[in-house]
Amino acid sequence: MAALRVVVGEDHALVREGIVRILERGGVEVVAAVGDARDLLRAALDLAPDVVVVDIQMPPDNEDDGLRAALELRAAQPSVGIIVVSQFLDADYALELVGTHPDGVGYLLKEKVANAEALLDALHRVAAGGSALDPAVIAQLVNRHRARGPVAQLTPREHDVLTLMAEGHTNSGIAERLFVTVPAVERHVTGIFAKLGLQHADGTQHRRVLAVLTYLRDQRTPYGSRRT
Repeated sequence: MAALRVVVGEDHALVREGIVRILERGGVEVVAAVGDARDLLRAALDLAPDVVVVDIQMPPDNEDDGLRAALELRAAQPSVGIIVVSQFLDADYALELVGTHPDGVGYLLKEKVANAEALLDALHRVAAGGSALDPAVIAQLVNRHRARGPVAQLTPREHDVLTLMAEGHTNSGIAERLFVTVPAVERHVTGIFAKLGLQHADGTQHRRVLAVLTYLRDQRTPYGSRRT
């Protein structure tokens, strides 16, 4: 199997070198590592990597330039996976990245990027077309949404299942993390679909995506700082 090809965008040289080292030790081919959002976009468009790992706040404006570049790349080359990293949790950024389809995207807090296993797992998940949203991001979005909308109808266990579903875990993966059986998870997933009005949507995978988007789409008020 060919090594994954990755472009890294991070303006802090030491952090960038650390990410590159983790990826290369994990058997990933880093085809470019840049410190400017414009250079990131150019490299990604030219090299067509499997995944781009990019900081949200980057030059030239040191605002959300990295996210803007990622969104532009996603529009131009939807097959390229995107993982954005941020120092702080920001629901608006996560939602803008997810858009209408969370497939092939990830949002990680920077504290998790130093964890080689977590970063590599997220990278391979996104490269395969899955999602890799940081558990802290998902937990915050779910907690904020519990008091309103159809998600408020879910039981605590269904919230747990939905959280893990949003992180990209399969039913077997959810069962392992919750120490329950796969049939039990399947029952919870069916209950989630019913309570969110998705029981008639086409395809199980499509319903899973819609279940995640049901609460993500409403999270439009900022949480915490917009600085990364």
